[in-house]
Amino acid sequence: MDSRVVDGAGGGADASLPADPPSPVPDPAAGGMDARLPSDLLRAVLQRLPPIDLARSACVCRAWRAVASDRAVVEAAFCAPWGVRRVVGEPATGAFWRAASLGRFALSHAIRRGDTVPGVALKYSVQVTDIKRFNNMMSDHSIYSRERLLVPISNPEILLGSTCYIEMDHNAKREVAIFYPEGRPGGKTDSVASIVSAERRNKRILESVRRSLHVDDGTAAYYLSVTEGDPRAAMTEYSEDLRWEQQRAGR
Repeated sequence: MDSRVVDGAGGGADASLPADPPSPVPDPAAGGMDARLPSDLLRAVLQRLPPIDLARSACVCRAWRAVASDRAVVEAAFCAPWGVRRVVGEPATGAFWRAASLGRFALSHAIRRGDTVPGVALKYSVQVTDIKRFNNMMSDHSIYSRERLLVPISNPEILLGSTCYIEMDHNAKREVAIFYPEGRPGGKTDSVASIVSAERRNKRILESVRRSLHVDDGTAAYYLSVTEGDPRAAMTEYSEDLRWEQQRAGR
């Protein structure tokens, strides 16, 4: 009898058939998306990321989005490059936080009588053109129609340990985190309605003085500034200066 037939009848394994593949060993790292870090550890990691990377991490999963969108985490990432202690206020859009450049910060200079754009630029070691561009100024004369100038930050060290306030400056037409070197006046932000109302009132006064004196906006703003916003005093001051110039020319 053929031994091959006997082996087949006995149910022996056929050596010509391939062996079953081994069962895969689970990889602990394969479930990376499913495994969740403790929330405090995840927070500690994410708040060390640059703002743009923090925004990207919010796309990983819901748990990461919740942490990456948290105000404290976003603020910490925004402040970290410059050593800012705190940023107060809410920006108009979340995109504000994603660019933690020095251009997002400004120093507030309260305009005083006798101030000029070149003088302010010299005081803070910045370029005149930078101040005018940052404040949306067409000429140096427009300084007299404003209560403050936003000064670009030239030395990041002045921001160390500071508290900055997110504000929309309607003259500069930009939203920035503002540092007040002499302390924030009033301790609170005026409402948008009060700011708009004050701007309209100032424009009406400026227009009235400009028409009465038959001068340009810059000249009218100058005389209003040296008379602390009093239109009658501004016109009197202008008349006296004009009379003095006429007398000098007649000599």
